Amino acid sequence: MPTTTASSPLRLSNSEALSRSQEAGKYIQSKVSAANVISLPFLPTQDSAELWASYENMLYSCLRTGDDKAAHFCLERLASRFGADDERVMGLRGLYQEAMAEDTSALLQMLHEYDEILTENPTNTPVRKRRIALLRSLSREGDAANALVELLAASPTDIEAWAELADLYISQGLYQQAEFCLEEILLSTPNAWNIHARLGEILFVSAAISQDQIGLLAESVRRFCRSVELCDGYIRGYYGLKLSSEKLMALVTKGSQSATIAFTEDGNRELPVPPTEDLQKLSEKATSVLAGTARRSSPNNGLHTPDQAFVKDFLSSSTTAQQR
Repeated sequence: MPTTTASSPLRLSNSEALSRSQEAGKYIQSKVSAANVISLPFLPTQDSAELWASYENMLYSCLRTGDDKAAHFCLERLASRFGADDERVMGLRGLYQEAMAEDTSALLQMLHEYDEILTENPTNTPVRKRRIALLRSLSREGDAANALVELLAASPTDIEAWAELADLYISQGLYQQAEFCLEEILLSTPNAWNIHARLGEILFVSAAISQDQIGLLAESVRRFCRSVELCDGYIRGYYGLKLSSEKLMALVTKGSQSATIAFTEDGNRELPVPPTEDLQKLSEKATSVLAGTARRSSPNNGLHTPDQAFVKDFLSSSTTAQQR
């Protein structure tokens, strides 16, 4: 089965997902009608990667909005085209059955079925990932982490698995392990600005519980700088840059004016502490960008989003704190 080429339905808002699922009936009917037309060898075929990607995306949207009938139809169409034994179809069927499960015992039965499938074929990656997702939904984070480690041992370049493992570690407060996972992602996608920002967030949070606050904050500032360098309009990156630069500036000004080198927690890296003047400029730059974003947000121009509303509140609280 081909990889999905259409935009991921997981990125859709609730209203967009609902709108897409409401169109499922018309979409399905149009495709069924087209399939009943006699195909000629010199005409374009209806069997395209885009068609089946659309069915898969429609399946996700219908499950998300509770349209079980349309979701089942999309699943059966995919199964009839690629076969019930196709690994991707098996993963989608597992997702559908999980959504239909009425209680925990039904989910545990699904977990047992996944174990049986993987006993016969341990390389079935879609089913392995569904099993990991199910373990997380059952609040078995330790088992999910172990399963992810096993998956990554067999597929060390799986970015999605590294990101999931990092999220698991963060939820358990294991920040160093999470940092390692995100570094692995950057080996494959060095220009992923969101991963640089995520690393900056982890370093910022872990600095609060570490003896080497200055070293971790200095690295956090660098990560956020790299994030906004790669994506100039990344609000989350500027938000983190303002927080980390101001926090580091306060520490350096308060008790470490003479410090020019900060050591990381493991003592293996030396990080020069940015001068106070540079930190001040970074904070001012982040504030300027965030303020501009807040000014542009309006229900009338389509830029009024929860993120921008949060930016307004953040800048307001930051100004109040500085006045105090």
